[in-house]
Amino acid sequence: MAKYVINGGRPLEGTVTINGAKNAAVAILPAAILVSGKCRVENVPDISDVRILLDILQDMGAEVIWEEPGVVSIDCSAVTSTHPNPDLVRKMRASYYLMGALLSRFHQANVALPGGCNFASRPIDQHIKGFMALGADVDETEDYVNLTPGPDGLHGNRISLDVVSVGATVNIMMAACLLPGQTIIENAAKEPHIVDLANFLNTMGARISGAGTDTVKIRGVQTLKGGTYAIIPDQIEAGTYLAAVAAAGGNVLVQNVIPKHMDCITSKLQEMGVKVINYDDSIRIMSGGKLRHTTVKTRPYPGFPTDMQAQVCVCMTIAGGVSRLTESVYETRFFGYCSELEAMGADIVINGKTAIVTGIDKLHGAKVAAHDLRAGAALVIAGLAAEGTTYVENIHFIERGYERIVEKLTALGADIQRVEE
Repeated sequence: MAKYVINGGRPLEGTVTINGAKNAAVAILPAAILVSGKCRVENVPDISDVRILLDILQDMGAEVIWEEPGVVSIDCSAVTSTHPNPDLVRKMRASYYLMGALLSRFHQANVALPGGCNFASRPIDQHIKGFMALGADVDETEDYVNLTPGPDGLHGNRISLDVVSVGATVNIMMAACLLPGQTIIENAAKEPHIVDLANFLNTMGARISGAGTDTVKIRGVQTLKGGTYAIIPDQIEAGTYLAAVAAAGGNVLVQNVIPKHMDCITSKLQEMGVKVINYDDSIRIMSGGKLRHTTVKTRPYPGFPTDMQAQVCVCMTIAGGVSRLTESVYETRFFGYCSELEAMGADIVINGKTAIVTGIDKLHGAKVAAHDLRAGAALVIAGLAAEGTTYVENIHFIERGYERIVEKLTALGADIQRVEE
């Protein structure tokens, strides 16, 4: 086991470069199953979730080569298995994207139900609804989802999602790519990584339009061919470093970002008194005074992302006045980290879907534990802002989504070490 040891109270100064988007990578890599030939994917983050997905693909017969840091070559031409290794699948949430990819290419799939962060109940009922609308018979047990063609075969269809679901939108897009006819997804998710997946598939020969709106259309094609594609920068990694500067103070240039994707985050930090300057592909953030209270409600994109909820909560704990943070996507998400922040002195009262956060002068170092990926990132931010030493345990959650976080923060002047126990 390993932990982070953070001596807080140091403002952050310098430049940090953001990696490729985790949420895009974990959709694009399984989508390589649909491609006949080699995919060269650039700006791939070297994080544990990506490594697990590549292990799954290799175990299924794919040729996977890291050509250089951030660049992966994948050739799934030799893949024949429709039953990926369940032990690997259960290690991460996004492994359920294998269902849509395998159904599209092989017209069948037998995939274990996924693992990953356990901060809320996240059913896959909308995924199943989509597969059934595409003509699949679905046999779902407590451990597996088995997909086979129904009596009328697999085909395009119109699907209206009951709730906006990123995972279901991704899975249905992939499943429809190689099926005859047109598929229309209504009430689709609009997140940047949905657009990135559509752009990747279109680069390989798919016919997808409307990604980034609430109606996505997929016209099935017979085959997808190989090519080269670069993943977009990670909106949430960038937001995490912005929140770290807001909480700890300092002046940092955050490079390799798409500022438009960051508007939902930077606008809230500006409300809290942080200065933000947008450039073409970077953002400068400057903070040094007392933060102001604010109100945040998480929503699907382009609203404030649920994956930034915990990080902004840390900023609220040391802001002047009383802030309100309402979670509308995963309502039980507070329970993974608020008690840890309270151990550092935070004043947080949870009332249903809303956390009422009364700002204090200083957080204080303590021994805390990450319960999921983003909660873990929030505890790192809290440690950077706190007085004294913070010990963050269960850091395997954090390393699922943040590449070289210790090295990046150290380069900004933070006193943080990764210690093996």
